[in-house]
Amino acid sequence: MQNTISRRNMLSRCSTGFGLLALQGLLQKEAGLFAKSAKKKAKSVIFCYMSGGVSQVDSFDPKPTLTKFAGKPMPVKVERTQFNQNGNVFPSPFEFKPYGKSGIPVSSMFPKIGEMVDELAVIRSMTSKVNEHAQGNYAFHSGFPFMGHPSAGAWVSYGLGSANKNLPGFVVLHSGGSVAPHGGVGLYGSGYLPAAHQGSILQVDKSEPVKNVKPRETLMAQRSRLGFVNGFDQDFLSQTGKNPEVEAAIRNYETAYRMQSAVPELCDLSGETEATKKLYGIDSRDKQTAGYARQCLLARRLVERGVRFVELSCLNEGIGAGNAANPWDQHGQLEKGHKAMAYQVDQPIAGLLKDLKARGLLEETIVVWGGEFGRTPFTQGSNGRDHNPYGYSVWLAGGGVKGGTIHGATDEFGYRVTENKCDIYDLWATVLHLLGLDHEHLTFRHGGRDLRLTDVHGEVISSIVA
Repeated sequence: MQNTISRRNMLSRCSTGFGLLALQGLLQKEAGLFAKSAKKKAKSVIFCYMSGGVSQVDSFDPKPTLTKFAGKPMPVKVERTQFNQNGNVFPSPFEFKPYGKSGIPVSSMFPKIGEMVDELAVIRSMTSKVNEHAQGNYAFHSGFPFMGHPSAGAWVSYGLGSANKNLPGFVVLHSGGSVAPHGGVGLYGSGYLPAAHQGSILQVDKSEPVKNVKPRETLMAQRSRLGFVNGFDQDFLSQTGKNPEVEAAIRNYETAYRMQSAVPELCDLSGETEATKKLYGIDSRDKQTAGYARQCLLARRLVERGVRFVELSCLNEGIGAGNAANPWDQHGQLEKGHKAMAYQVDQPIAGLLKDLKARGLLEETIVVWGGEFGRTPFTQGSNGRDHNPYGYSVWLAGGGVKGGTIHGATDEFGYRVTENKCDIYDLWATVLHLLGLDHEHLTFRHGGRDLRLTDVHGEVISSIVA
């Protein structure tokens, strides 16, 4: 009996073998990935991940009531917290003031970002189902509180395909000793998607941003070696029945070869003007700010070159609060720790937004800012805050986002959501929508299920879509 294969199975099995944009387009049409009702407005995402948990009542959700009840017990029921060392009401040590035409109040921690508030859509009603860092990080990145599922960056790379054959579709930037948040590099993984979509980490302040990116032999010798190895690889690939993981590994060899010229050119900032470097804060005497500024500038250069998803990493050297994996995690000395972390990212992120806008790139780039959960409006110990998953703030800007808007609300203490509750599924559904992708149709068959970034949940937050 002659074996047959359906068109859908053929496309699924060969998706990484053809590997070029033509097939990617066929796959997108076959799977119905592009939303029928959404006009494509963005091409890339820059994800400013604030690992550790930024306090919403100290950043983008002012609560004057906290001053009224300062030092008193919370007058509403308090849920068990991560460490359950709950104290009294703790008003913000930071002042808020309105910015821009929209008049959205922003904390004194973020004066530069405040100047760009008319570009932001602030979501004050984000929630999480988990209250621990590693689980929270995985939930924010993949929609699931454990490893094994693709990161949002991998899903975007899979859904949109490559726009630059010399660079990965999903890039993670580190500098100044920054490390992956709790949960490790699995947060950037491709899970059951083809391995070509996993995040590639660039140490942007190293002489070699990627290990062995500088050739140790002539390009002609490398090309000859790759051709020789490819012969064996193709034989093995045939023996595995065109196994997609093997096929992706073979493609990664070629990508790595091309990155040898693309990555050094990318990281060479000599062509950038001094005004641009100053805008981001690369000239800052503060090493933390300068390190994060370099990431922000590299993020702009990456999206210029067609990279679909870029994730930035906070630094934490010499701050004295939080830790390397969760630098915003101030269970004590919140004012000191939050002030230092905000100083690190405020000018670079504002510079990124200004630069993207000036170059006409902001309308096709979505900037996402947020962390795994918020913090309590009452103290832990004498001057810290514990984790709070019941209501916190994130914001979006750029491609297709309605700037100068606020979505949702928390109660008068900034503790629980009271209006337009959101979760990570809604956030990623909205980001995919702005990219021209339907989150319900962006699926991958695995383990007998059509899995997706938003699991079986998620609704587009239409009020922040322009």
